[in-house]
Amino acid sequence: MKKRVAITGLGVVSSIGNDVNSFWAALKAGKSGIGPVTRFDASRLDAKIAAEVKNFDSSQWIEKKEARKMAPFSEYAVVAAVQAWRDAGFPEPLDGEGGSPRRAQGPYAPERVGTVLGNGIGGLDIFVESHKKLLESGPGRMPPMTVPLMIMNEAAGNIAMRLGLHGPALTQVTACASSTDAIGQALDLIRAGRCDCIVAGGTEASVTEFAMGGFCRLQALSTAYNDDPEKASRPFDKARDGFVLGEGAAVLVLEDYDRALARGARIYAELAGYGATCDAYHLTAPDPSGAGGARAIKLALEDAGMAPEEITYYNAHGTSTQINDPTETKMIKDAFGDHARKLKISSTKSMTGHMLGAAGAIEALACVLAIHEGFAPPTINLENPDLEAGCDLDYTANKGVAMPIAAAASSSLGFGGHNGVLVLRKPR
Repeated sequence: MKKRVAITGLGVVSSIGNDVNSFWAALKAGKSGIGPVTRFDASRLDAKIAAEVKNFDSSQWIEKKEARKMAPFSEYAVVAAVQAWRDAGFPEPLDGEGGSPRRAQGPYAPERVGTVLGNGIGGLDIFVESHKKLLESGPGRMPPMTVPLMIMNEAAGNIAMRLGLHGPALTQVTACASSTDAIGQALDLIRAGRCDCIVAGGTEASVTEFAMGGFCRLQALSTAYNDDPEKASRPFDKARDGFVLGEGAAVLVLEDYDRALARGARIYAELAGYGATCDAYHLTAPDPSGAGGARAIKLALEDAGMAPEEITYYNAHGTSTQINDPTETKMIKDAFGDHARKLKISSTKSMTGHMLGAAGAIEALACVLAIHEGFAPPTINLENPDLEAGCDLDYTANKGVAMPIAAAASSSLGFGGHNGVLVLRKPR
């Protein structure tokens, strides 16, 4: 008998809201967070738009002296984690005496609470700035904190330090599937009895000229809507021309289900299943047959002990690229069979942009809220579904739908052929 896992806390930083309530209100309303790049002068790039985090102030979540020691990707992660921790009803940690580490407070021993975070790129902005210093003035002028600010694991480490979590602190790196795999890894750790509670999710802050220039060279980013940014991310639409880079973080608190019930926690949803595969096909393109992704869905359903027909809502990877959207549609049809045409499907990337390593976490969080509130968010900008490419399912075009959602699935597909899928359901 597999141990059940509850989701009891949520936190988010995104282009459409820096807390759960504002994020969910924007998602339900079909509001886009995409606009002209403000982080740097994008005039040299073909793509000049991104889904940037706006009006971000971490001061109510992190002390200023702590925030100064964090790169943006870490800061976003810690803010989302503290939101989720408080949302789960846990108290603030106690500072250790005599300079010893903080220790988490609440029903779980700090040694039994872990951190698992997905991230694709790390502190790319720190790398670029420090490399520039190196070239201009030599290694002696590089900032001393270059390495600890830049490396990917520091987001998980900063969460653990802020909340006083002494269990495993792990970082999952599988490109755009990173945070889906992180949440799946957290599920397995609780089921295995290694942890009672885990803070899990993903973060990314890669809106830099370096990252966007690299994606432009791959011809992966949307360039046709620089003058109309909110229309640029249009998954499954015939006029799609690439993804829009996004940023932010999303974090969920996962707990042993029975222990969450015993402490009287509000349970948003149950994390019921996880599946992961690799296409082993191409560095950047998915296997066009969709077979690897379909198998990941089937594995997640099997792990949850559920039939395809039990899924009501599917949050698609839905990148708005020429190859992903028809491939994912094939994947859905393969995994769900005739039930594929009864699913409510949406790509929330049409509003948040593609948050790379954080995408899976924010989309899992959207599934949790969809289940909790009974609402399927829309895929905006879907004006002409690409029927010629086979994009002929119900993608919840342009307007969300209030409806009972008993269970949901969320898929993430990453460069390197990584496929990760989560299955979530109503508490029962």
